[in-house]
Amino acid sequence: MNTLTHAMQEAAGRMAHRRAVCDAELTLEWATFDKRVGHVAGWLQASGLQRGQRFAVLALNGFRFAELLHAGWRLGATPVPLNHRLSALELADILQQAGCQLLLADPALAATARAPQLSAWSARTLWLDPAAYEAALAGAPAQTPARVQPADEALLLFTGGTSGRAKGVPLSHANILANARQIASVLQPAAHDVVLHVAPMFHSAELVFTCFLLQGAAQAYLPRFTPQAFLQAVAQHRVTTTLLVPTMLTLLLDSGLVAQHDTSSLRRVVYGASPMPLATIRRAVQALPEVQFIQGYGLTETSPLLAMLDFAAHRAALAGHHPERLGACGRALPGVQLQVLADDGSVLPTGHVGEIVAQGDNVFAGYLDAPELSRQALRGGCFHTGDVGCIDSEGYVFILDRQKDVIITGGENVYSGEVEAVLLLHPGVLEVAVVGRPDALYGEAVHAVVVPQAHWAPDAGALQAFCREHIGGYKVPRSVAFVTQLPRTALGKVLKTQLRQALLDAAA
Repeated sequence: MNTLTHAMQEAAGRMAHRRAVCDAELTLEWATFDKRVGHVAGWLQASGLQRGQRFAVLALNGFRFAELLHAGWRLGATPVPLNHRLSALELADILQQAGCQLLLADPALAATARAPQLSAWSARTLWLDPAAYEAALAGAPAQTPARVQPADEALLLFTGGTSGRAKGVPLSHANILANARQIASVLQPAAHDVVLHVAPMFHSAELVFTCFLLQGAAQAYLPRFTPQAFLQAVAQHRVTTTLLVPTMLTLLLDSGLVAQHDTSSLRRVVYGASPMPLATIRRAVQALPEVQFIQGYGLTETSPLLAMLDFAAHRAALAGHHPERLGACGRALPGVQLQVLADDGSVLPTGHVGEIVAQGDNVFAGYLDAPELSRQALRGGCFHTGDVGCIDSEGYVFILDRQKDVIITGGENVYSGEVEAVLLLHPGVLEVAVVGRPDALYGEAVHAVVVPQAHWAPDAGALQAFCREHIGGYKVPRSVAFVTQLPRTALGKVLKTQLRQALLDAAA
């Protein structure tokens, strides 16, 4: 199982007549899924995709998305999942950076895929219309697995950049499979499990479920999250395992629908991507007492998890034994080494606060076409996460702050510098600072503090509309404050700590 294709085919061989896919459209056994992947790979090759090339996928969650990923690996090509929440301009930049040969587009996202900014790819767009897709598979030859090495690129994901441009994160087969084995030590996946893919499949969180693929577990897919749709899918497919970002879990608990649905099959809920309020954890455990809640902490660059807070730690903390550990993100996974470094690069002792750095086979080798950025991120032989925290005497990791001013809203990373760069394009903006403000639903909400030009009448709605033309909707400030000046240090650096404190004081 040294590549993802070998891993899937080995599982399919063992579980040939067990469910691989449970979907509203169809149910597939592993043998059939494996056969279909071969034909999808043949279709992609007939459409001009060759080994070593990249292709983009712009789609909602679904079994076709999964088939495309596996077909790419079988062909020796690299899938580039696209965040459909981004603007067309941002997507065009990613397609260009990645050098994608094809764009596979979901008809549900046609408005984005057909935007003028993506016109250069219109002749290379293949539509995932169900009828046309099935016809293409029926007419395509089955592709045998290409010769691929564990160190070869398996996936190219893009994560927001502090410079205002997305960064390409290539992950190898070895990276992803290493993390799958590490995660399996906590989740203990089994062939009888049914995994529901709720978090967007373009996100690195999707890789958390690779360990279930290795066991031949069944996969179910939810195109868009709503509490009702989630609960119906759990009941219909007898889902045992899923991953929810805190915003989803909050919406689920607030819906009042949990008690009205059969959730008896559900055994594990992994959560992460943004901080979880302690009150929400307690509510979740009360609402779903048979479910094990497990937190995952990681980054796209680490394929994705570095640490997990298992349910035993949750249960002990809720019972009053080390209750502070509900605020931890867990302990390092097997094969992952985490340390805390001082500003001078020296290793800090237990309990001291500094930057979290990581080593392990799941850590990527460097950013796409960005040698200086890669050198900085991987200096000293460690991956510098940019997260500030500490590790206690029993190895529990606490994340206290973020060096790069990342705002995590609804599980999505928003880089303040990227939003600031867009706002400064507006003729009415003189200066701006973007920070996260506490939000009960989203964890954090994007907040802009603007110094307007003297000639402009401040208009928050106009700034929000301007942003929507340039960046994804989740990055648009949910609130805007206008001030006469920004707090700065003697060297002119904006004191964002003061801005955040003012928001906390106002919310108190």
